[in-house]
Amino acid sequence: MFGDDVSTDAIAPGRYMKSDIAEMAKHCLETVDPAFAKSVRFGDVLVAGRNFGAGSSREQAPAALKHLGIAALVAESFAGLFYRNSLNLGLPALVCPEARQIHNGDELKISYEESAIYDLSTRRKLAFEAIPPHLWEMVLDGGLLPHLEKRLKCRTTS
Repeated sequence: MFGDDVSTDAIAPGRYMKSDIAEMAKHCLETVDPAFAKSVRFGDVLVAGRNFGAGSSREQAPAALKHLGIAALVAESFAGLFYRNSLNLGLPALVCPEARQIHNGDELKISYEESAIYDLSTRRKLAFEAIPPHLWEMVLDGGLLPHLEKRLKCRTTS
C-alpha cells in the first residue's frame, strides 16, 4: 500500500526519461520502495491512497507500471492526467474510497462487472467507481491506440 501524493517523478524518475521503458521500469518507485520493481509479479495490483500520480503528465509513469506487469491500480483518488494516461495505455485505474483497507500481501479479485474488489484475505468486498463504458471499451481493447486502430479498421472494411 502506497500513501498519498505519490508523484509521477517517483513512479518514473526524470533521470531515466531518455531510457527505454524497460530501463525506466527498473527504477519505478525506487525512492518510495527500493525493492518495488524487483518484487512485482505479473498480475499484481498496486494500491495507494489519495492523489496517486500527482505531478507531471508523463505517460511513462503508467507505462512503467504496466511494463512491470501491474494488472490494475487501486487508489482513493488519482491525479487527473495520470488517471487518463493509465486508461489510454490499457491499465485499469480504479477509484476506491476504501483502498486503505487493503494491505500488502492481501489476495484480491477484481470484478469489473460489479465494480467490486474482493479482498480474499480479509473476506471484504470493496466498491470502486465504475469506469465509464466508452473508456472501459478502450481499456479492453488494450488502450487508446489499439482502440482507435480497431475502430478505424471497422470503418474501412464496411
